[in-house]
Amino acid sequence: MPKRLLALLPRGGSFTRHVALRFAALVTATTAIVLASGGWLLDRQIVRSLETLHELEFEELRELIGPSTSLTGDEIRERIHTDTEADAALYYVQLHNDSGTVLFRSSNLGEAVLPDLAGDADHWTAQVPSVGAVRISEFHFAPWHMKIASPVAPLRRLLKDYIKVSGLLLALVTVASVGLGFGFARLTLQPVRAIRETALRIRGDNLSERIPVPAGRDELVALVELLNQMFDRLEASFRQVRGFSATASHELKTPLSLIRLNAEKLQHHLSQDPIAQSALGDLMEEASRLHRLIESLLFLAKAESGALAIEVKAVDAKGFLAEFAEDAHLLADDKAVNFQLSRSEAGMVRAEPTLIRQLLLNLLANALTVSPKGGTITLESWIEAGQWHLRMTDEGPGLPIDQLARVFEQFARYRHALSDDTHNGTGLGLAICRSVADLHGGFIRAENRTDRSGLRLIVDLPTT
Repeated sequence: MPKRLLALLPRGGSFTRHVALRFAALVTATTAIVLASGGWLLDRQIVRSLETLHELEFEELRELIGPSTSLTGDEIRERIHTDTEADAALYYVQLHNDSGTVLFRSSNLGEAVLPDLAGDADHWTAQVPSVGAVRISEFHFAPWHMKIASPVAPLRRLLKDYIKVSGLLLALVTVASVGLGFGFARLTLQPVRAIRETALRIRGDNLSERIPVPAGRDELVALVELLNQMFDRLEASFRQVRGFSATASHELKTPLSLIRLNAEKLQHHLSQDPIAQSALGDLMEEASRLHRLIESLLFLAKAESGALAIEVKAVDAKGFLAEFAEDAHLLADDKAVNFQLSRSEAGMVRAEPTLIRQLLLNLLANALTVSPKGGTITLESWIEAGQWHLRMTDEGPGLPIDQLARVFEQFARYRHALSDDTHNGTGLGLAICRSVADLHGGFIRAENRTDRSGLRLIVDLPTT
């Protein structure tokens, strides 16, 4: 379809546009086939009508010639000359006998002679010098052979005009079918849009809503029923996840707390046994690590199931980051790494402060893990075009290109770009960062530094 016609198509969903364009293409192709078939039939009918007129002219001339079989050329001319002159604008007439001697030619032929055609054909088209293209019909009545011809040029002009009109009609049909196709697609896909709108309203905090079932028993009704059954299963799964979260929080965290308390009691009794003290310290450390792991898993389970609803509020970005920077300096100093808040623009944003702080702490923990001693971690913050941009940059080895996208997956373990060591964390910190960004309607991504080795983690959050 010409590109200029696409501009006539109203903006809509891509599938609606595809349906409209296919409808327009089908209508246009059908119209083109009909017009082409009509042109072919018109051409055949005109030729057939011309041949019928030749037959009528022949019957009239044969009656004028009469039954005699021994007429001379002058006698034949005397009998049919007047009639052929009257019809000179329509017909060329030529008469010859069985031996091929031409006895009569109408005056409009001039010096031209209508040719013979090898074979048994009674009608054919030929190019005659000084006359042009003509349609010739030959009739036999012993001992005469009469050829009656008519010019083809008027027929060709008629067909040419038909082609012009057909082209104009085809263009109009194409333009009209685009608009009609879009209306048809909108009307046809209206139930599908209703399904989409309802499905978009079904979230973790709104699992009970279902798509209204249309009247009838067609494929659309079957699709709606299938989707509703799927939503039933999803709701049951979400309930199971929420139930697991509550159960796991109680059943796992309580035993871990008891383990830690009992271990602390044993420290006094084992104070004289360095080996036991060391083992007990490892036990308490692993219990704490397991506690943090469970907390992280529970957070991710709630966030990804939609069961975690956050309450955003107005936050002073500059003041918030100043408080975070104080803790970040302490954590970095403990690892012999420098931390800098190199850019912190003032402005109000809407966010859940606890989750954003957790996001930044996870980003910092990841950077501290890979940063060399004496290295520098930089945090930047600015607000632009309705987005709160946070960027944390380290001086670690960076990551291979193929691992940049999967670094936010749960339990992702990756190799440093300049090292063969595998990162020994749980792989949940950056996954939690992604969940926090998603909960705020934002986005997080990773990229390698271009000025030197290092990784840059970028978070973009809407300010409203």
